[in-house]
Amino acid sequence: MKFIDEYRDAQRVGPYVEAIRRVVSRPWSIMEVCGGQTHAIVRFGLDELLPPEISLLHGPGCPVCVTPVELIDRALEIASRREVTFCSFGDMLRVPGSSDDLFAVKSRGGDVRVVYSPLDALALAERLPDREVVFFAVGFETTAPANAMAVFQARRRGIRNFSLLVSHVLVPPAMEVILRAPDRRVDGFLAAGHVCTVMGIDAYRPLAAEHRVPIVVTGFEPMDILQGIFMCVRQLEEGRTDVENQYARSVREAGNEAAQRMIREVFEIVPRTWRGIGPIAGSGLGLRAPYADHDAERRWAPAGEPEPRSKTDCKSGLVLQGVIKPPDCPAFGARCTPETPLGATMVSSEGACAAYYRYRRADPPCGSR
Repeated sequence: MKFIDEYRDAQRVGPYVEAIRRVVSRPWSIMEVCGGQTHAIVRFGLDELLPPEISLLHGPGCPVCVTPVELIDRALEIASRREVTFCSFGDMLRVPGSSDDLFAVKSRGGDVRVVYSPLDALALAERLPDREVVFFAVGFETTAPANAMAVFQARRRGIRNFSLLVSHVLVPPAMEVILRAPDRRVDGFLAAGHVCTVMGIDAYRPLAAEHRVPIVVTGFEPMDILQGIFMCVRQLEEGRTDVENQYARSVREAGNEAAQRMIREVFEIVPRTWRGIGPIAGSGLGLRAPYADHDAERRWAPAGEPEPRSKTDCKSGLVLQGVIKPPDCPAFGARCTPETPLGATMVSSEGACAAYYRYRRADPPCGSR
């Protein structure tokens, strides 16, 4: 398959691994930002091919995983309303809120539906004019253009029964939080290629310059990731801290400017809380005032005070910041499984815990290796 098979060719992997061995001279820790990259690394055992000097840390690039529990609770509340048809991508349905998930709401009779695009939800709103259709708009810069387009079209076509519950987050502010941590462990980043396909690479240059850290925009196949690691290690060994683009077959310097214009038309930058990490200034997107009528949070005020949350043993916040790996969590694979998840990282298709559970469950904890 074009752009798949040639990037998974085992015969081509060896020379890149050898090139990394030749260039590395001391320990380095490199964080892959995206959960899709994490899954590829664990699935294909790329981390096990690397020389012992290279440590890979898993980052916060799973949009489902970082959606705060407060917003999951708001989703549950809105989805429980009799007049609402609540639409979401499938992996949000198992993400636990304070005491429930969207599957539980659906089992109690709530009209919760899985869609494959926000435009599917908009079409549903047009077909069901007597229902309030809400789409759970989760994601990074990658999914923001399609969600913006759905709201733009709703306003343009006068579809008033369509709204978004917005939980968009931005990657660079989260990377900066990780770089400013007093116990910073990251020497270099593999940046998420699909985010840069939309936004370009300029946003990473100030981070690289201020924090003296190399950033390599990287794709998602084994050859992409190994080449990105090689480029990152080479910079570190040469004392350079540039932004380089490994994923040039998809990412252009300026990104997708039409998509960026659509984002700016509908959204504005707002503070956002990240699950397991906490509030990060300027790290999210919210609907601009002209589109406020399509904001589900404004349309339905919270019903009463939030219930106190029960304590959890979930360590996903540490996993998302690269402090621990999933098998280092005492609950991993025992009290926390895809059937009984304690956190979103176990149920999301991009979650690090889900990757280790699926591909490495029989392995001993990483810390014991």
